[in-house]
Amino acid sequence: MAEPEMQKQRCVEEDEINLLDYWQVIRKRKKLIIGIILIAVFSTAIISLFMTNIYQAKAVITPVTIKDGGGGGAAAALAQQLGGLVSLGISMPASASASEIINLLKSNVLREKVITQNNLLPILFYKQWDERKKDWKNRGSWWSALTHALAPAPPPGVNKKIPGIPDTWDALRLFDDIIKINQNIKENTITISVDFHDPGIATKMVEYLLSTLTDHMSSEAKRVSMTNRKYLESQLGETSDPLIKQKIYNLIAQQIETSMMTEVKENFAFKVLDPPKMPDKKIKPKRAQMVMLAFVMALFIAIFVAFFMEYLEKTRGKEEKR
Repeated sequence: MAEPEMQKQRCVEEDEINLLDYWQVIRKRKKLIIGIILIAVFSTAIISLFMTNIYQAKAVITPVTIKDGGGGGAAAALAQQLGGLVSLGISMPASASASEIINLLKSNVLREKVITQNNLLPILFYKQWDERKKDWKNRGSWWSALTHALAPAPPPGVNKKIPGIPDTWDALRLFDDIIKINQNIKENTITISVDFHDPGIATKMVEYLLSTLTDHMSSEAKRVSMTNRKYLESQLGETSDPLIKQKIYNLIAQQIETSMMTEVKENFAFKVLDPPKMPDKKIKPKRAQMVMLAFVMALFIAIFVAFFMEYLEKTRGKEEKR
């Protein structure tokens, strides 16, 4: 037999021997491997059963563009009632951009309004709230008083927080975890989702966000239009040029139009394409996936432990022979 063929056959035999050795190690340590897998799988299954179910409620909105009527059908109807403003060539108020709406939804200003106006602290921190007494469980306890006394002084202008009693800052940090804002640039839509253990409350929180966003944007637009109107009216007495006066009148009319449209509110800055609906299925924990992942990871870990123990056993045997 030629030398290359002999070497090739020898390599094949060595590979077969190595694979057989590996299989023998697995068979030898099969009880250990099975034990590790069972412990990991059952532990994961038990832990997952104690995890709280989380539900997700969401809504899809789109910014109102100028071609949509500046403020929706109702706002467009109001604009038509202004009669002469259209003939003067006055444009509709500038529409809100998607980035502006997203930044508002993520802002502490809007979220603090949602929390305070709807009294969400007891709902968000339900484990620390005593529903029967309508008060926080740790209020008045000696441990809370001691911790409050020993806590470092806060920065100037900030009230000292009572340990165990959540405040607005705690709620804002929790909002960062449970509220998700996603933008679809291609379709020009914004998805607002809230994850919470109670599907009904999750749905209400999405509604609170939408209503507060509408109120905030309409009131802010009204405030700006009123400020602009006062400034423009003050400029009328400072000019005698009839052409400039006519332009100022046109600008004042535009501010009046904007102020009237803010009263409509519905579809003023955005349209709700898909309103929030109470979810009927949880989104997490995904118990089946957790168990499968635990099985795969435990299998690899168990095989590694088996080979490591076999290596230690062989090393100890060689040392004893010496």
